[in-house]
Amino acid sequence: MTLISDDACYLALKARDARFDGRFFIGVTSTGIYCRPVCRVRIPRRENCRFFDHAAQAELQGFRPCLRCRPELAPQALAWSLQDASGILALQAARWLDNPEAWGDGAPSVDKLAARLGVSDRHVRRIFEAQFGVSPLQYLQTRRLLTAKQLLTDTRLPTTQIALMSGYASVRRFNAAFVQHYGLNPTQLRQKGAGQTRLPGILIRLGYRPPYDVPAMLAFFNQRLLDGIECVSQEAGQVVVSRTLRLTVGNTLHKGWLRVQFDETRHQLLLQVSESLHEVLPQVIHRVRAAFDLDADPEAINPVLQSRFPGGNGLRVPGTLDGYELAVRAVLGQQITVAAARTLAQRLVNTLGEPLATPWPALSRLFPAPQVLAQAAGDTLGALGIVRQRQQAIVALARAVAEQGLQLHGGADVPATVAALKALPGIGDWTAQYIAMRALRWPDAFPAGDVALHKALGVQQARQPAREALAASELWKPWRSYAVIRAWATLPVLARKTTATSFATK
Repeated sequence: MTLISDDACYLALKARDARFDGRFFIGVTSTGIYCRPVCRVRIPRRENCRFFDHAAQAELQGFRPCLRCRPELAPQALAWSLQDASGILALQAARWLDNPEAWGDGAPSVDKLAARLGVSDRHVRRIFEAQFGVSPLQYLQTRRLLTAKQLLTDTRLPTTQIALMSGYASVRRFNAAFVQHYGLNPTQLRQKGAGQTRLPGILIRLGYRPPYDVPAMLAFFNQRLLDGIECVSQEAGQVVVSRTLRLTVGNTLHKGWLRVQFDETRHQLLLQVSESLHEVLPQVIHRVRAAFDLDADPEAINPVLQSRFPGGNGLRVPGTLDGYELAVRAVLGQQITVAAARTLAQRLVNTLGEPLATPWPALSRLFPAPQVLAQAAGDTLGALGIVRQRQQAIVALARAVAEQGLQLHGGADVPATVAALKALPGIGDWTAQYIAMRALRWPDAFPAGDVALHKALGVQQARQPAREALAASELWKPWRSYAVIRAWATLPVLARKTTATSFATK
């Protein structure tokens, strides 16, 4: 049973309304298949339809995923609450299960999840089943199988490798789970020619819900790109965003590149990934979904923000592919213009960045590793124009990340991470909230002290503008990050580019 009425779900299915993609799934009793509401097959009869909030619920009832609309491409259903304690805990549990980077070493388990949340494993199971209608393990099983299904369909990676990447301890267990749930051998999902393109790397499709202001997102990244590690180009009439990437999974360091472009007709993002990152594709996919905010649900956000910020329905919160890099760049951009912040970051990349060979001359370096900046001398950073206070902040931040005492990704504990950030020298509430908004993917972050935000909200002349902004923001919970984006978007371009501590300067 979905949070949306069954009749409303059926109307959305008949209209193939992409705004509801991932918000519910349809199990068709006459075929035993479950689909997305955007599926292009013949519309089933109303009496043959069963509606579910999550793919795991459909699979629990014995339905198999559609091979045409491919439920694994649907954006995830992110829901947030600030009232119901059990609901908050269950949503935090799902957020942890959805993020491979949050698992640490080894596969996730209910015991690890309970320890992370500070409750008993019995309590986790109870609140999770009450919220989602399935157990944590059933939820995780569906997530693993759909991840594997996507990789089997879109790539030519060996089945053994896909099994391990999807979280299975052995190929035997992987094959058994696939046959049990889908009635298929994994190799039967291989599409002829999948992964065989003239382009280097692997091409993967990722879905999102409209409306999506693609030009605004691309402009944001274009204004902040750093030569050598990022590039925005025109290819065959399409805008392509490319960049290098470093990530560590377990004790293994992976380096490579990726490229993305939007297919707005299909409401998808096309992701091309280098072969050197194939072993960590689930983590890369998760980072890209977060960086481009593909899982945002405008139908949930707009009713809260529309009256105060009309016209911003398609705006998303730009994320990052590397939370550590975002945090360093945020520190560099404190109280200076976007051009100045970009200049400092470019000097840092040119001086301390690591060379990387790629098929594209525009991509040639990696952002300086945390171990490098943790040992950076004051004279070295000072010669780049970085003032002493920010030198201390950058070194302390890099050291905390290098020692794994600070996790800057969407699976991190937000209150604890914000507190840890503010405990570092040179990092105040504004920077911590900004990092929470973009790196931790917290939808309710709110940099109350932001000068540009004060201007956008019309409280800049108040005696205590931060307090006034914070009071006004109570109406926008739990979507204050999106309120901030919409507020900044109302400012004239020139003002957004020149106002200290504004969104454009970071």
